[in-house]
Amino acid sequence: MEHESPRNVAVVGAGMVGLATAWHLQERGVTVTVLDRTGIAAGSSWGNAGWLTPGLATPLPEPAVLKYGLRAVVSPKAPVYVPVTTDRRLLSFLVRFARNSTMPRWRSAMSALVPINSLALEAFEELRRGGVEAPTLEARPFLAAYRTREETETLLEEIAHIRQSGQPLEHDVLSGEEARALEPALSPAIGAAIRLHGQRYLTPSTYVAALGEAVRGRGARIVSGVQVDTLRDRGEGVQVAGEIYDAVVIASGAWLNQLARPFGVTLPVQAGRGYSFTVPADPVPRGPVYFPAQRVACTPDGDRLRVAGMMEFRPADAGLDTRRIEAIVDAARPLLRGVELGARRDEWVGARPCTPDGLPLIGATRSDRVYVAGGHGMWGITLGPVTGRLLADRMTTGRLPDELRPFDPLR
Repeated sequence: MEHESPRNVAVVGAGMVGLATAWHLQERGVTVTVLDRTGIAAGSSWGNAGWLTPGLATPLPEPAVLKYGLRAVVSPKAPVYVPVTTDRRLLSFLVRFARNSTMPRWRSAMSALVPINSLALEAFEELRRGGVEAPTLEARPFLAAYRTREETETLLEEIAHIRQSGQPLEHDVLSGEEARALEPALSPAIGAAIRLHGQRYLTPSTYVAALGEAVRGRGARIVSGVQVDTLRDRGEGVQVAGEIYDAVVIASGAWLNQLARPFGVTLPVQAGRGYSFTVPADPVPRGPVYFPAQRVACTPDGDRLRVAGMMEFRPADAGLDTRRIEAIVDAARPLLRGVELGARRDEWVGARPCTPDGLPLIGATRSDRVYVAGGHGMWGITLGPVTGRLLADRMTTGRLPDELRPFDPLR
């Protein structure tokens, strides 16, 4: 039976993934309505680090994460924080997450990510050529900085595993003096660094807003303030917020399960909350700076510096915990110079949508009218455009791209 492309699609979620899917559906002649409970880039797309780093887009469950387990339970200032809880859903997620944090499962998940990672940067170029008027910037340099040479071994080992999986990632190792010559914003406490090549970055709020304007400019309706609680497949169409569409894409981030579960998507998507803020800096770093031992990411943002970090497994709607901001400040203060950490603005918490196996959910559900795009963890910005392109191909042609096979929402 010949596949019939949908003509009228609703996309639930106006973050990077949802808007990129909308843009690519429009490229293929589909009429799109985007619905969001808050507005464009209001979720985890707004305040994250903004890295376009396919070289580092790796599965979140990894053996190194397990060592934080006990510390995470007892210390709200640990890089990975899990509050003491009786929430069965969260506990079940954490057990499954731990089971996937082994080297054999990491290698398997990494192999699944390599094909889609390889298309990530070109997908941004396609959006640029298509009129999305927001820059992506080459990371010159991109530094992972450490206090000692010994601390670099963890990332160097990870890079070796990444390359063994078939994903290229060029790098070199610098002394502290070489790193400070390249990036004067680093303090004398830095004794070594790894410079990564071929990565990019952007300002997430600016970029996603521009993508939203491009989607709107092509004729889409973007409706904010709409809480979509249920979807109903009526056979001839799917009912979304009181209207009938040929198909719907669920791209609602950490809230994905509520809508997708009735259509057979049982793999949990848990909020892995990250925090950020911006501060004045003189000098502003020339490119992104990562402090892996502290799990703190810094990205130039105009004349300011965005400082982001932490992984907090709490409900997506929980309020901002100032202890997490303070923990980032305490971790970053000795490692940077010329940064006014007391002059913070834009303090933010966002819910990264994490899966227990570290792989996104992209594709069809039990209903041939209901599709899912989410669960990217920390890589929704990096992989959003290529996700949108591949899913739009799947929806309009009926053919499943090979790159999406490992991300079956029904797995």
